[in-house]
Amino acid sequence: MRLVTFEIEHKSGLGVISKDGSWVFPLSSLDMDYKTMQELIENVSDSEKQLLEIAVGQDPYKIKGAAPIQEVRLQAPIPNPKQDVICLGINYMAHAEEAARFKAEAFKGERPFAVYFSKRVSQATGPQGVIPSHRDMVEDLDYEAELAVIIGREASHVPEDKVKDYIFGYTIINDVTARTIQNRHKQWYFGKSMDGFLPMGPCITTVDDLPYPPRLSIQSRVNGELRQDANTALMIFGVGHVVSELSQGMTLKPGTIIAMGTPAGVGMGFVPPRFLKPGDLVECTIEGIGTIANRVVE
Repeated sequence: MRLVTFEIEHKSGLGVISKDGSWVFPLSSLDMDYKTMQELIENVSDSEKQLLEIAVGQDPYKIKGAAPIQEVRLQAPIPNPKQDVICLGINYMAHAEEAARFKAEAFKGERPFAVYFSKRVSQATGPQGVIPSHRDMVEDLDYEAELAVIIGREASHVPEDKVKDYIFGYTIINDVTARTIQNRHKQWYFGKSMDGFLPMGPCITTVDDLPYPPRLSIQSRVNGELRQDANTALMIFGVGHVVSELSQGMTLKPGTIIAMGTPAGVGMGFVPPRFLKPGDLVECTIEGIGTIANRVVE
């Protein structure tokens, strides 16, 4: 099932998308009084999940408050994450090559250990929200389509073969990046964490609705032009490895967001680079989850 945070008539709520993708059913109409997606992730029961699975196939005219999806405004599924997003750097081999080329570094064709960093976010941008260009200080604004994993249970010392049991679902993020600032500071935190640099959505697709491990088409387009086109099966370090490794030394709480890295085709990978500018529309699509489409503004 696909869970959303949405707004209609100036009121926000949680919903589930109908099986055919054309309606949003409010969770409140199903006697679920969760106020935020974070609260739902932390507390939803197996019986409630089963109820939701049944509900998505119901006649929308029998669901109180059901709304055609085009009439609601989807927000980021988790609008205000409780903590920084955990991110993976250079987790696709072709992207590792283009990143090294951009920085004029030698690439040895090896990536023996995962590269982790964090991305500050006070408020995530919705699936059709805007990306501020920060032109007063950013010269090379870039996009990165990424699969994000949402942890569903407290995870500590989890074996790799048990990781699926700890995942709530998946969403899409665009890991927007200011390249010069990212590289100038060496630690990537500032160049990844400016306001508006975390478009997310359009939903959370729950773990059982997608193959495990995820083998999903992932793409990005800028003004309709295909830029990234890969599959999450090409990740160097997969979901199982990453969640298990992180959980050996830190406890992952429900609602933790882990962004799994981006494939080749980002702006810095072109010769010459093709960075974003105000007016550009960036679309990130992942099979089984959907598309986020965000326009760059001054």
